[in-house]
Amino acid sequence: MSAPSLTDLRTMTKGWFIGPFTPTAFHTEQFECAIKRYQAGESEGRHLHRIATEYTVIVSGQVRMNGVVYGPDAIIEIPPGHATDFEALSDTVTVVVKVPAALGDKYEC
Repeated sequence: MSAPSLTDLRTMTKGWFIGPFTPTAFHTEQFECAIKRYQAGESEGRHLHRIATEYTVIVSGQVRMNGVVYGPDAIIEIPPGHATDFEALSDTVTVVVKVPAALGDKYEC
C-alpha cells in the first residue's frame, strides 16, 4: 500500500483545492471546494452565479452577507441568480462549496 500524497493548501489559488482548475488536490467537474481565510475588514464585492449553487460554512469568526451577520456553524446557501456580498467582521475561516463546478460562473453586480 502506498503512502497518501501530500498537498499544501498554501499552494492552492485563494484556498480552492478541489475542482476543475490547476492547481488542485483533486480534479473534478462535479463541484468546487475551498477553505478561505479572511482578516477582519476584508471583503468581496457583490456577485452572483448563474449556474452554481454556493454553500458557505462559517467555521470561525463573524461575517456579513447581504446585510445579515453570521457566526460559527452557520451554513449559507446562495442559489443561482441570487447575488451576495461578503465582509469579514473578524478574522474568519470559511469552507465554500460550489455545485456544480462551473469555471467563469462569477458575475460582478
